[in-house]
Amino acid sequence: MNRTMESLIRRAAEDIMERGTAAALTGSGMSAESGIPTFRDKGGFWEKYDPNLYAHIGTFFTDPGKPWQMVKEFDSIARAQPNPGHHALAELERMGYLKGVITQNVDNLHQQAGSSNVIEFHGNMRRAVCLNCRRYYPMEEISLEVLPPRCECRGVLKPDAVFFGEPIPAIALRQAQEASQQCRLMLVIGTSAVIYPAASLPRIAKESGAMVVEINPETTPLTDHTSDYIIIGKAGEILPKIVSEIRTLSRAGKEIPRSR
Repeated sequence: MNRTMESLIRRAAEDIMERGTAAALTGSGMSAESGIPTFRDKGGFWEKYDPNLYAHIGTFFTDPGKPWQMVKEFDSIARAQPNPGHHALAELERMGYLKGVITQNVDNLHQQAGSSNVIEFHGNMRRAVCLNCRRYYPMEEISLEVLPPRCECRGVLKPDAVFFGEPIPAIALRQAQEASQQCRLMLVIGTSAVIYPAASLPRIAKESGAMVVEINPETTPLTDHTSDYIIIGKAGEILPKIVSEIRTLSRAGKEIPRSR
C-alpha cells in the first residue's frame, strides 16, 4: 500500500471518528466483488437482455413470463456471499459510527453481513411479492418451472425489485433522503453516481453539511463537484483497512467523541 493510500485511509478513519454520524450509499461495484455481474458494464445482464424489454414494468404487466426468463439466470445472486467490504460496514455499525446503509443493490448481502439498518432503494431480488394479495415469498421457495410463478391465491408473483418505469418506493425514498440530510459524513461506495434519484443523495448530504468520501475504482461525476476526496480502489480492500485504522486510533487513545 503506497503512502498516498495510507494517508487517505487514515484520513477517512479520522473523519469517521470525528464526524460520528455516518451513512453509506452503495452500488453494484460493491456486489461485483461478491461475484455478481453488474448490469451495465461489459459482460453485465444488459448485454444479454434488453432492459427496456425484460426489465420494464410495462412488459411485466403485458407478458410477465418474459422478465421471469431473465430472473431465472440470476443464480449469481443466490450463490453470492458478503465480501469483506460488506462485513466492514457492518462492523462500523456495531462500533457506533455508521447509522445506516442506503443500497442500490438488490442482493441482500448487507443484511447477511450483519448490517441492521439497510434502506433498499431498489428493492430485493431475493424475494417476490404477489401482485394480488401482497404476500411475500423467499425466492428459494418459488418454482420457476412454469412462468410466471403464481401465489397460492393464483395472483402473479413479481420480483420485489424496482423495474424500469416504476418509481422508487415512497418509504425507501423518504428514509434515504432523511438519512442523507441527517448524516455528518457519507461514504459513497462502488457506484457510478449516474442513476437518479440515488445519485442525488450525496448532493443532499453535502448541502446539509456532511462530508462526502468516495471509495470507487475510478472517478465519478461526484468526484470534482461533490466529494471531499476519493480513495481509488475496491471496497473489499479499503473498508477493512479503514476499520482497522479506527481500531488502532482508538487503542492509541485518539477516541474522538461521537455525535449521536
